Amino acid sequence: MIRRRSFLAGAGGAALAGAWSISPPAGANAGSLPATARAFPLSSVRLLPSPFLDAVQVNLRYLMSLDSDRLLHNFRTGAGLTPKGAVYDGWESDTIAGHTLGHYLSALALVHAQTGDAESKRRTGYIVEELALIQAKRGDGYVAGLTRKRKDGTVADGQEIFTEIRHGQIFSGGFDLNGSWSPLYTIHKLFAGLLDVHELCGNADALRIAVGLGGYFAGLFAALDDAQLQQVLACEYGGLNESFAELHARTGEQRWLALAERLYDQRVLAPLTAQRDELTNIHSNTQVPKLIGLARIHELNGKPAPAGAARYFWERVTGHHSYVIGGNSDREYFFTPDAISKHITEQTCEHCNSYNMLKLTRHLFAWQPRGALFDYYERTHFNHILAQQNPKSGMFTYMTPLMSGAAREFSGPTDAFWCCVGSGIESHAKHGESIFWEGGDTLFVNLYIPAKARWASREASLRLDTRYPLEGTATLSFESLAKPGRFSVALRVPAWAGSARVLVNGKPVRAGNESGYATVTRRWRANDAVTIELPLALRIEATPDDPDTIAVLHGPLVLAADLGPGPSDLTQLAPALVGADVLAGFKVANAALEFDVSEGTARPGALRFAPFYGLYERRTAVYFKRFTEDGWKMQQATYVADQARRRDVAARSVDVMHLGEMQPERDHHLASEISYPVSYRGLNGRDARSGGFFEFDLKVRPDLVLQATYWGDERRREFDILIDGQPLAHQLLDQDRPGEFFDVEYPIPATLIAGKSMVRVRFQPVPKNTAGPAFGVRVYTK
Repeated sequence: MIRRRSFLAGAGGAALAGAWSISPPAGANAGSLPATARAFPLSSVRLLPSPFLDAVQVNLRYLMSLDSDRLLHNFRTGAGLTPKGAVYDGWESDTIAGHTLGHYLSALALVHAQTGDAESKRRTGYIVEELALIQAKRGDGYVAGLTRKRKDGTVADGQEIFTEIRHGQIFSGGFDLNGSWSPLYTIHKLFAGLLDVHELCGNADALRIAVGLGGYFAGLFAALDDAQLQQVLACEYGGLNESFAELHARTGEQRWLALAERLYDQRVLAPLTAQRDELTNIHSNTQVPKLIGLARIHELNGKPAPAGAARYFWERVTGHHSYVIGGNSDREYFFTPDAISKHITEQTCEHCNSYNMLKLTRHLFAWQPRGALFDYYERTHFNHILAQQNPKSGMFTYMTPLMSGAAREFSGPTDAFWCCVGSGIESHAKHGESIFWEGGDTLFVNLYIPAKARWASREASLRLDTRYPLEGTATLSFESLAKPGRFSVALRVPAWAGSARVLVNGKPVRAGNESGYATVTRRWRANDAVTIELPLALRIEATPDDPDTIAVLHGPLVLAADLGPGPSDLTQLAPALVGADVLAGFKVANAALEFDVSEGTARPGALRFAPFYGLYERRTAVYFKRFTEDGWKMQQATYVADQARRRDVAARSVDVMHLGEMQPERDHHLASEISYPVSYRGLNGRDARSGGFFEFDLKVRPDLVLQATYWGDERRREFDILIDGQPLAHQLLDQDRPGEFFDVEYPIPATLIAGKSMVRVRFQPVPKNTAGPAFGVRVYTK
């Protein structure tokens, strides 16, 4: 039996903040764990039946349904070649076109490594042949499928913007760079796909294409001084620094590492390097790949600063910016540290963020094995990643909403191609990649997922059998071992477990205990087996900013109340939990970890709880307000009234525009000139300077009011608001409400919206003035 002091502050009201500390624990037995570790190659692991194997198989079917020639459409047309397939809809018909092909290459290479599927490898070979032809046709190393929208509205090949940038013509509106949507993000995805195909499919041509593409961008960046480069890096560039670092690792050429080090966004990375959390109101997934890049740079140059920034970022995000399911962000943005209870919305937890945070976690574990890293990994892997793919359709969520009454919304097979579809096809191609690790004479078991594996360095065949987390037992068997040998097996003991029982060949043994692992060191032989038994129980975790906003977990699984079949209904009353010990009201319903909670504990009525990830097509509640019985009696009227106000706003709202935020601006087809996203006091917005404007689409129906939110301390801002080119209002801001935000309502004349379902709203400054900033616009019924 081994025991481990929980990182959590007590089962009755533990906060996530600090739960994932990775500094060495006091009193650790220094030296018993290796200093570094490496994961088993994905090709050495084969999954056994489980939800994770199901996810890989469903994902493979979706990958096979996609047409490579349709994904290559813009690559060929941009090079003056006739396309072989029609362009897909969704993001592939926007200026971010081409990003999906990079994800697709990665996903095919990963699923080939995970399953051995031959068709996946064949498809990567075909795409690489096409890209080589396209690159040769262009003649300068460039190859991509992105486009750009010119000022006259015409859409052209995206290479035009790089010619402009090379000559110092740099125009960025946040996620727009010279009329193209996050173009360097798209380039990074293509680099990543090519490098994955090179590594996992052994395709040397993929590396040659990447080197040619790298040469093109090396020339571009060499033409820019440092200030100009920072202008370019202000627009999302994915993990382009990681791509150039990896080119150095593959080729040995120092120029690639020097370029990777130069791609350093000072505004975001300098504070993190200095160990300062200035993440509030910053777009979250724009940042995570940059830190993955710094992690890879550290592995190649050995400098401590990039590693320090990566570790600090990981600890801040996981401990102070993350929800109970492991995901982060509200409407794609970080918010004030620890303010979880104020951001439980229908727009929580973008999948790309968690996909990238798990990649960063793997880097950190490789540097210094710590169980806390995989406590976070496991939580996110079960509760967010597995929740993101609908096992019936194989489709993906963009956000995984945690607001009470919300249901997940999934992509379509050919009409979405969001970033989270791209990261989704990668996530669900590689569920076996982090189960087994090795370092020195130690074998790590980090995830309890049924699998077989080949341990090359010991010429051993392993098998991990478990029904975890339905049950707390997992058994690792050495099905073959070339020769007996003395080494250690380190089995992760999650912090929430507190203790574990370990058996070798069915007999209890005393295991070592360090950094979250039960370690057994002995002379192992073929057919030996080691078993770990973890206690599974219900527990509560509270948000760090409100001890009475709570979530319920069982082992690693977040439980949710099943509120009925989707779609979302944000107007229904959010349930609450009442009592001195709310867990006493949970009764086991069945072996699938479902629990019934009686009306005495659940208000306003009884609830059925189940693992959150599996409620794919249901409305759910994840966070609950907790009351004592007396507290409920005192606050019931206020609670119900607050809920009623929320329901009223939701019921009357026709459309909402979150200005200054990437996806809402894309969804509402925002266009702008001399306009910039802004962030102030926890809110994002947008303004337009003299001679510019910003405009966007809003849904309408009869009898509406348009509402805009402003900051009350603005000095002399004068602008017009127009609907479809017709004046709606003239607004003057001049210190109207010092020290606070305020809303202005503009009744919309019936003549402006008669017979319409959509209108174009435009904010336009008067000469020598500024429009806004506006911190959100909505239309609702009077």
